[in-house]
Amino acid sequence: MQDNLTILGIDAGGTFTDFVCLEFSPDPRLSIHKTLSTPAAPEQAILNGIQQMGLLEKLNRGGLHIIHGSTVATNAALEGNTARTAFITNYGFGDMLMLARQTRPKLYALEFPPQKAPVPADLCLETGGRLTADGSLLESLSGEELEQLISSLRKLEPEAVAINLLFSFLDSRYEEDIARAISEAGLPVLVSRSSEVLPVYREYERGIATWLNASLGPVIQGYLSRLQDGLGDCSLQIMQSSGETIAASKAVKSAVHLLLSGPAGGLTAMQYLGEQISTPKIISFDMGGTSTDVALLNGDIATTTEGRIGPYPIGVPMVDMHTIGAGGGSIAYVDSGGMLQVGPRSAGAQPGPACYGQGGTEATVTDANLVLGRLVADVSLAGDLQLDRTLAIEAVSKIADQIGLSVEETALGIVSVANEHMARAIREISVNRGHDPADFVLASFGGAGGLHVCALAEAMQMRQAIVPNRGGVLSALGMLVAPRGRQFTRTVNSGTEAAAIAGLENEFTELAEMGRSELLEEGLSADILNYQRSADLRYRGQSYTLNVPWQDMQQATNAFQEKHRQRYGYDMMVAIEIVNLRVTVTAEDVRFQLPADQTSGACNKPRYTEVYGQAQPAQLLARDELNRDSNIEGPAVIHEYVATTYVAQGWHGRVDSLGNLILNWKG
Repeated sequence: MQDNLTILGIDAGGTFTDFVCLEFSPDPRLSIHKTLSTPAAPEQAILNGIQQMGLLEKLNRGGLHIIHGSTVATNAALEGNTARTAFITNYGFGDMLMLARQTRPKLYALEFPPQKAPVPADLCLETGGRLTADGSLLESLSGEELEQLISSLRKLEPEAVAINLLFSFLDSRYEEDIARAISEAGLPVLVSRSSEVLPVYREYERGIATWLNASLGPVIQGYLSRLQDGLGDCSLQIMQSSGETIAASKAVKSAVHLLLSGPAGGLTAMQYLGEQISTPKIISFDMGGTSTDVALLNGDIATTTEGRIGPYPIGVPMVDMHTIGAGGGSIAYVDSGGMLQVGPRSAGAQPGPACYGQGGTEATVTDANLVLGRLVADVSLAGDLQLDRTLAIEAVSKIADQIGLSVEETALGIVSVANEHMARAIREISVNRGHDPADFVLASFGGAGGLHVCALAEAMQMRQAIVPNRGGVLSALGMLVAPRGRQFTRTVNSGTEAAAIAGLENEFTELAEMGRSELLEEGLSADILNYQRSADLRYRGQSYTLNVPWQDMQQATNAFQEKHRQRYGYDMMVAIEIVNLRVTVTAEDVRFQLPADQTSGACNKPRYTEVYGQAQPAQLLARDELNRDSNIEGPAVIHEYVATTYVAQGWHGRVDSLGNLILNWKG
């Protein structure tokens, strides 16, 4: 079946759109491509890349299987470009999303600007159908109230409707009644029910997730419709924030699950690579043109239900990573106090960094690296880019004049500030959670990651780093190795007494059956499905939970106490509560080993380049000309089509059998 299979992984980022093509003939063969993104119409960059890769013939006959990660949902949520959405809840709770948790964005700030309400007051509708905390009826939902809701919706003319009734995760009948009434009335709206989107306790977090799902649905529907039109009969899967893929036809109703679509692909690829090279403990950082994502892998990919996108809490499962606005395109500036700052504002794909020669005039991290000599102007780069060092110097000079330093000193300052932002993010996901970074390997990817990997490893006292083969397009590679799957959650708020535990098996079974049913609808076979159980536990009296694998109560208790000691430094001799049950259902329908490195080893004549701050010239090496086990002594600049790596003084490296660059610090 795989002999004629062509799978295309696509990661559409803010600056570049990346492609990894996998063909079986019969052995797996990978090819890569990178093209500038088209933010106004992201699907156009995808179609451009397919044409540039010579895949039009396969596209036209429907011979491509495409797995896609996108920032469309993320950008729409952050920029407020969402659909006009009505929010339906119980009487007296119409301002639920506006009031939020009433927590300060900054603890010691006495004043801060007011936050815009997610849904305007005139679009917040109240009705009956209220339950109590134990699921009993407090207030029924009458036919007259349903008619009033329909009448109000006709007048408001929303594009989507979010329904979030209190305690509907215990009994969804009234949310279902409202959704059915909207459907029978023929209203042209996308409807999201909280009992379907996020059936867990905490009405505000459940409401935000339901509103985002509803308001992003039409945006995702429009984008995927345009993309599918361009792809014809080719099958299309979409990467979810939790690291599994979903059929495009199902993604529209699961829009809130796509908010970390692209970054999840990178982490999936990094876990896969760790398995291939027997390195399970990895701290990854993905530095692209717009942002940097850092995450910690301790064998498995950790997920969280406490993530955020902008000001909004996202209660649905997503990969546990920390994102900051520091990328190759991050713009440097001098603030009102005369301090040099970098990001989060980015030059993006258009106009891009000044050195791209596409109209950008502000200094970016990429410009600074070019000024320092860590990027080289006269080599071929992705997107047919030719870097212009003169333009980079002009941009950095504007900053240098303001702070009274040389152009090179200013460029070094820009890179140092960006490095500190990323080091702080690494501390957030490691030291702050009870992990010693020295126990892990630092793995960098993304187009800009290799330029900063040595400096970050030194800052974290990590003695080994990896720059993966094809690291500039690793998120797109992750699309190829991600399983299809779903994650399902249910609040139980149970104690650990034997009687309470006895009923959990039925709850787990129901969640597993929901996942099985949905994946079978996508044409998968039941015998390739895998089921993983976990539970959110807490000590009685706590507000927040820790997720642990579930086999039985004793095992889960031990795992929870160990995780609590690692995260917080202590455990407690008090009762434990089971808050939520979770089941992940996955299917790995395509599995392959990464092909061995096929580098030419043709580089015989040494070349050198000047790097600012180094006493000796740096070796200038082409990555595709490095032999396996070649010894590389820093300083060195290693360039390739999709990325550049700077090996600093005091570091040495070698290329392993898969083409990965393994770096070791001698300091």
